[in-house]
Amino acid sequence: MEALQQLSEAIGVSGAETEVRKLIVDLVQPHIDDLKIDRMGNVLALKRGIGMDRPMTVMLDAHMDEVGLMVIGYDSNGMLKVAAVGGLDDRILSGKRVLVGSKKIPGVIGTKPSHLLSASERDNVVNIDSLRVDIGAKSKEAAEGKVDLGVRIGFDARFIDLGEKVRGKALDNRVGCSVLVHLLQNDPYPFDFWGVFAVMEEVSKAGARVAANAICPDLAFVMEGTIADDLPKEAEDDTSSTTQLGKGPALSAMDRSAIYDTRLNALLMHAADDLDIPVQMKQPNVGGTDASEIIRAYGGVPVAVVSTPCRYIHTPAALLNKADYQNAIRLMDETLRRLDWDVLQR
Repeated sequence: MEALQQLSEAIGVSGAETEVRKLIVDLVQPHIDDLKIDRMGNVLALKRGIGMDRPMTVMLDAHMDEVGLMVIGYDSNGMLKVAAVGGLDDRILSGKRVLVGSKKIPGVIGTKPSHLLSASERDNVVNIDSLRVDIGAKSKEAAEGKVDLGVRIGFDARFIDLGEKVRGKALDNRVGCSVLVHLLQNDPYPFDFWGVFAVMEEVSKAGARVAANAICPDLAFVMEGTIADDLPKEAEDDTSSTTQLGKGPALSAMDRSAIYDTRLNALLMHAADDLDIPVQMKQPNVGGTDASEIIRAYGGVPVAVVSTPCRYIHTPAALLNKADYQNAIRLMDETLRRLDWDVLQR
């Protein structure tokens, strides 16, 4: 869990992934054959394969950015005006501790105190446009002197071990990054394996597109942290949760961004059966991944996604089940060791 904790606590809001990128390089560089950081800021880590007569290139993608805020202005009293970077829920923002910019200036997301709210205000969620980040500045000039426009703001949250589960921020998608780190630290596979830690998935998925076009993979897997909507429902027979904690890694047939390759999904399922690893199918038409861009690269790339379910995703306190995370690593390792050209036969 050490790598996952380090990755969770690092801050890397979309377009400002420097801290996460440096950590990932330190974690994987001793175990790989080549490493590149492209102009977008993607980390491309190559682990050369052994034993395959006909060369194959496989890409494993995990985006390293997280949702957060951006400074877009200043109030006369020194408060920072902010905009969302990625999919944030306004309901969870008020009162959260944050860290501003690379200097990690501490702040808090402020709004009107609850005991001063009118009856109508109590019934409405405070929109992000009405929220401010308080860094203790007393004037607009003081705030301008501390923080530039465009600076990213991340949540200030610790990673906590809860026994069977862990809690932390940015588990979408530092859990995918951690799975990929472990795979790169393993013994070589039969093929050349590019581990891509992609930028800006939460806002555009541009990083994955650029990386896939540079690598030209024969196939790809996407490592993700996905929605676990498994809290009790109003109706006892409502089983509509997207995924559930403790039921294993999640595979996808389809989501809002892509239809996934049935051949690769079959390989994953067979590996799971043989290792007695529980897996679940994510409900279709929910969410999206870097696969939407990888599929379109280089004349078309077959892609499958392996996700670790996370409750309270895109908040400072997401939860995941340790066994799901460990089984995602085991499942991907076994699947990669079974991979050959026959898998792609139609």
